[in-house]
Amino acid sequence: MSKAETVLADWMDAPETRAVTGALAQAGCAVRFVGGCVRDTLLGRPIADIDIATDAPPNAVMNALRGAGLKAIPTGIDHGTVTAVADGKSFEITTLRRDVETDGRHATVQFTDDWDADAARRDFTMNAISLETDGSIHDPFGGRADLVAGRVRFVGVAQDRIVEDVLRLLRFFRFYAHYGAPPPDTVALAACRSLAPQLSTLSGERVRAELMKLLQAPNPMPALGLMRDADIFPHFLPEAVNLPVLERLVAIERQTGIAIDLMRRLAALLRGGPTSMSKVADRLRLSNAERDYLGIIATETVAPELDAVERRHLIHRLGAAASRELVLLCWARNNDDAGWQSLLDLADGWSPKALPLSGDDVLARGVARGPAVGAALSAVEHWWVEGNFTADRAACLARLDVEISRVS
Repeated sequence: MSKAETVLADWMDAPETRAVTGALAQAGCAVRFVGGCVRDTLLGRPIADIDIATDAPPNAVMNALRGAGLKAIPTGIDHGTVTAVADGKSFEITTLRRDVETDGRHATVQFTDDWDADAARRDFTMNAISLETDGSIHDPFGGRADLVAGRVRFVGVAQDRIVEDVLRLLRFFRFYAHYGAPPPDTVALAACRSLAPQLSTLSGERVRAELMKLLQAPNPMPALGLMRDADIFPHFLPEAVNLPVLERLVAIERQTGIAIDLMRRLAALLRGGPTSMSKVADRLRLSNAERDYLGIIATETVAPELDAVERRHLIHRLGAAASRELVLLCWARNNDDAGWQSLLDLADGWSPKALPLSGDDVLARGVARGPAVGAALSAVEHWWVEGNFTADRAACLARLDVEISRVS
């Protein structure tokens, strides 16, 4: 592609962007924009983060930024990455690199001033495009044509790129979800299928991050379908078999205007009981809150046929947020839309109710500490919920006396 062709965008001329690129240029550092900001600008999409590549070593980048009065953070300085902050906005700046040694998980890199060498070590052709501050495009591997065509294609030999870093296998499907169009690149897909057993060598944190980015796509189903057909899931997430349920959930999200939630989408994709969900949580290094979420989804269920009392019991026990998620997931597992919206409306309009009793009230009536205290409180709470939470403290205390007398 001709270097004479230019692409300009408002974000390139924003004061904070100019402050960073100007500071580097003033110090004699060559800079180009790379990554998502370039891809999305070429496609006319809104951009999020701005990544910059430079031929200057990290220390020179730090000095240039600080010399211009900008904040410079050595976020990954050993690997050539510095974060600049200008007017509250962050810019990730990475020194050009070449791979010295790779083992499928980590790369030993050497800094360079060779732009072509840096481009050659990138994963996909669309990620090897760079953009100068004047809008000049550098596209050594035909990435722009691939981007426009929705063709996710590895730089060089697909198998070699994956062997260098096995995470690129999952990145292929993630990029297909966000940028791809059928048919997929057959060479890339064959390499992914062949090397899928190597996914077990990756850390749970890296796998989780890549999977969640894939699920963030407005419609992740084509990419997930490719993964299923290429037998990718058995090698890192064998529980991911509920593609039809996730497809229906995506449709429900679109139909109702409900925002995408990544854990909800992950839960829809999975099949299994509490033990299976616990293994998933361990494998993907999920947080305790995420683990609890999967546990609820694996053990609880809800249906439009629940009467008013049953609905109250459910939402009071789980809370509005968990009940809402459970409704959405059970709706996705069901082929009938009737009644689900009313359950969703109940969860959305719910305000928590607090039982006007505590364990101290039970102890004050002579019940010994232990399971009997919780049992008495639970019995009163059940009665209180049955009565639509209308009983006040005096009525609940009277009911507590009844429950204690039953077991005395």
